[in-house]
Amino acid sequence: MDKRNSEAAMDAANPLKDLTRAQFAALGGDAVAYVKPVSGLLLSGLIEDAEFDGTTQYQLVMSADGTPLMVADTAEAVAEWLGDQNIGVATLH
Repeated sequence: MDKRNSEAAMDAANPLKDLTRAQFAALGGDAVAYVKPVSGLLLSGLIEDAEFDGTTQYQLVMSADGTPLMVADTAEAVAEWLGDQNIGVATLH
């Protein structure tokens, strides 16, 4: 069997390749999160009734389904908070 055939067989056997965005996000639910650096200006538009300094860079922790979980002004604060949670952290590329 050549390489192309084995890759095609692997793709067909992988059900994750056919998931919608919503289905993929639901896989992690509230057990998987990611941390994303965002500006205060962006946060002010995302989170109602909250004021952020528009020039400050914050750390936004979001669940796999896109729900904001926590905002901090340092990576250390995020690491401390995550240490108290039962959440796996996915890295973004």
